[in-house]
Amino acid sequence: MSPRNTKVKKAASISDVARESGVSIFTVSAVINNKAHVGNARRQRVEEAIRKLNYRPNLIARSLIKQKTQTIGMIVTDIANPFFPMVVRGAEDAAQRLGYNLLLCNSDDTVEREEKELELLLSKRVDGILLTKASGDLSPSLRQMIREVKVPFVLVMRTCPELTKDAVISDDYKGAYEAVRHLARSGRRRIGLISGPMKVSNAKERWRGFRDALEAENLAYDPELVVEGDYRIESGFRAGHAMLSYRPDGIYVANHLMTIGLLKAAEEMGLQCPEDFGLVSFDDYPWLGVFRPRLTTVELPKHQLGSEAAELLIRRIEGDKSAPVLRKLQPELRIRESCGFGLFVTGEQRQIRVPSVGSGIKGDSVD
Repeated sequence: MSPRNTKVKKAASISDVARESGVSIFTVSAVINNKAHVGNARRQRVEEAIRKLNYRPNLIARSLIKQKTQTIGMIVTDIANPFFPMVVRGAEDAAQRLGYNLLLCNSDDTVEREEKELELLLSKRVDGILLTKASGDLSPSLRQMIREVKVPFVLVMRTCPELTKDAVISDDYKGAYEAVRHLARSGRRRIGLISGPMKVSNAKERWRGFRDALEAENLAYDPELVVEGDYRIESGFRAGHAMLSYRPDGIYVANHLMTIGLLKAAEEMGLQCPEDFGLVSFDDYPWLGVFRPRLTTVELPKHQLGSEAAELLIRRIEGDKSAPVLRKLQPELRIRESCGFGLFVTGEQRQIRVPSVGSGIKGDSVD
């Protein structure tokens, strides 16, 4: 048989389903959209016809009619950062559960690429956007575009009140505060900080928690022991070389990637943790069990951050006009070996000063 005589089977239409089930097109549409007013007998006939004809709704046509695409966009700073995959998974799980798909973009933590990705998502007519804001302000023209299209935003991990007041973040101040106080309880007196970029809201909060914890423990703030990084490995490496030459005996690092850089710098300088310095890192991962010493960390609820942000965004998409939401999820201090608690604190002091399990503090094994 020649290709020109081959008949291609035509996809079933909504009219075919209506004819097969003996109902109107409007009844078929009501069943597809799960409207409650269709009786059980008619609903069953329509569903049987849909299965028999292998009918698939025209999603593009439906989106034009509804003025919705059932799609949300999500922009993160870098999906290669191990923090983000579980956040994205949480957002996608929640979106799919609520009948939405998710488009993912990376900004590389630059405003220039962030603006390109925002323009792309807006051109794709997404119903809403989840955004981990890059460091810096959006251009006036893009702000105007966002106002005109009236697409709801929910911020994830970083706030930007000029864009939206809806945000789901971790309590970064509390996480940093508990981390530094644990270093102090472990006998560390000269405590340094490798921070994130100080133009970013969560880096500011972690710095503020660091300062207040030093004050609470009657410890001095030494500017030489505070180095700003950018949440990447290389910045942690540079900061490690800069800071370790001043010999801090405790270091709090504001994310996991910079901790890797710090430990690489310490190795090059012949310094060891916890003998030469105690260490607390932000964020926790299953593979950290292979580190020696095992790292004391501040764990962030990654999956929950993504899922709650997506749920809030979809509520906004579907018409929720209630007051703006700033939701802070609680971190958890996971105490392990990297602070060297036993090197400085006697057994009697340990009974008094080690935080108990609970209130966001967890001990896998006491430092």
